[in-house]
Amino acid sequence: MDTTKVGFAFCGSFCTLSMAMAALEKVKARFGDVTPIVSEHTAAFDTRFGPAHEFMREMERICDRRVIDTLVKAEPIGPKKLLDVLVICPCTGNTLAKLAGGITDTTVTLAAKAHLRNGRPVVICPATNDGLAASAKNIGQLLDKKHVYFVPFRQDDPQGKPTSLVGEFSLVVPAIEAALEGRQLQPLLLGS
Repeated sequence: MDTTKVGFAFCGSFCTLSMAMAALEKVKARFGDVTPIVSEHTAAFDTRFGPAHEFMREMERICDRRVIDTLVKAEPIGPKKLLDVLVICPCTGNTLAKLAGGITDTTVTLAAKAHLRNGRPVVICPATNDGLAASAKNIGQLLDKKHVYFVPFRQDDPQGKPTSLVGEFSLVVPAIEAALEGRQLQPLLLGS
């Protein structure tokens, strides 16, 4: 097991939270020191995919530490250099837009800003229904940003949701390893 300190941030792509939890387990097994971080919506909304408190409790069980769930708790990530790498998994179109635009008004976006100030990698695992529409420009901007890397992604339902993109959750650990080496895991665009 590695001693790399990983932040694992969840956004409100509720239909992919179970896949993100499986990725969190693999990240914890590989790196050991993992801090869970959640967006306000992930922390507050009970959905048809499960109650928020159950997701939070499971994150804390896996990581053996409390979830960072407020702006105040996220702010020290940068000044105290709490993380070596930050993963945003899943990363919604809303969070992609905020990251591309430099907006830091959520726990996850503030964690990313605080972490990036130290020149350390952020790994994004997208899950957005408009990845090939309104979010495409934001993905493009982030691909060109220093210290930002992506988990390889694909269209998840080309016929039913032709603009939807989702990261390959099984590649989160290799994407982190590549980002820690300063490189983008390839291929970035996966086939269906």
